[in-house]
Amino acid sequence: MAISDNSRQSLLPSFLYSSPSSTKRVFGLDTALSNANHHHMLPRLPSSNVVGDAGAPSSRFVIPAPKEKIEMFSPAFYAACTAGGILSCGLTHTAVTPLDLVKCNMQINPTKYKGISSGFGVLLKEQGAKGLFKGWVPTLLGYSAQGACKMGFYEFFKKYYSDIAGPEFATKYKTLIYLAGSASAELIADVALCPMEAVKVRVQTQPGFARGLSDGFPKIVKAEGAGGLYKGLVPLWGRQIPYTMMKFACFENIVELLYKYSIPTPKDQCSKSLQLGVSFAGGYIAGVFCAVVSHPADNLVSFLNNAKGATVGDAVKKIGLWGLFTRGLPLRIVMIGTLTGAQWGIYDSFKVFVGLPTTGGGAPIPAVAKA
Repeated sequence: MAISDNSRQSLLPSFLYSSPSSTKRVFGLDTALSNANHHHMLPRLPSSNVVGDAGAPSSRFVIPAPKEKIEMFSPAFYAACTAGGILSCGLTHTAVTPLDLVKCNMQINPTKYKGISSGFGVLLKEQGAKGLFKGWVPTLLGYSAQGACKMGFYEFFKKYYSDIAGPEFATKYKTLIYLAGSASAELIADVALCPMEAVKVRVQTQPGFARGLSDGFPKIVKAEGAGGLYKGLVPLWGRQIPYTMMKFACFENIVELLYKYSIPTPKDQCSKSLQLGVSFAGGYIAGVFCAVVSHPADNLVSFLNNAKGATVGDAVKKIGLWGLFTRGLPLRIVMIGTLTGAQWGIYDSFKVFVGLPTTGGGAPIPAVAKA
């Protein structure tokens, strides 16, 4: 989908490529630039390349407005996707810290935190409003790192696997490509997330363990070594990889279906605001499926990070199979649905801002075979 030049916003401040008269008004540099040109300090641009206010050629030094956009699948494209992932995942997970805090405590201590409303009541009574954001620093850092790897590597692997499959099979088996690309990306992303997740869970669920990242991180390392930070990596993979596979595959297909059956206008003719609305809706629906699929592993992660030396068998014995699937699930559906919808909205908003198309609405784009 092509994005018109008029709809793109440059990341460069407008004064850098403003007209000579406005540059002079803002900086008063007209005289200085003329003197610099006169003394050969700056090269004089050809008159045919610069146009003055009245449309006539001008000899004054002006930085022209940028016309290019980010090339798809270039290093700049993947860098932009990485930056969008940092914003979308880091900000949203930090914003829902209170919900995550109640959810984790419901999983670890269900006799005390019996429900959503009572869980908030207990936390407010014991720790005050400030306590609702306990663990927000490791949450921000951990999920920013995870988002960078998740979004950036997903775009990379989606293109990589599409190129391997070729145009015909990339279209025919696009869902498999979404699943493979998202699984590959999350495998890497969880390595970046795991240390901060370990600190976050203990800070949130063990009273008196630590105030936050600054004292919680060194306490874990001192007691258990660096390996203590990665004790929950395998359960984290078990939670996050199915979650992310569902998140991306569902989102891509839901968005495609919305454009095909619910919106009479082709995607490339829709307004940017409508496209971003579709991204949020597709993300929210995908988030509900994500929560259900990954919830048992989420209970395991919370249990293992909270109980020193515990195993998966201990968790199953303590919580029970039914508890693994249901404990804290309603709250997590609300949290993950909102979270995923907001993530796709922020991510695609950033892509639009830097001049890229929104995600979804078609099959992966494989490399064109050269004749």
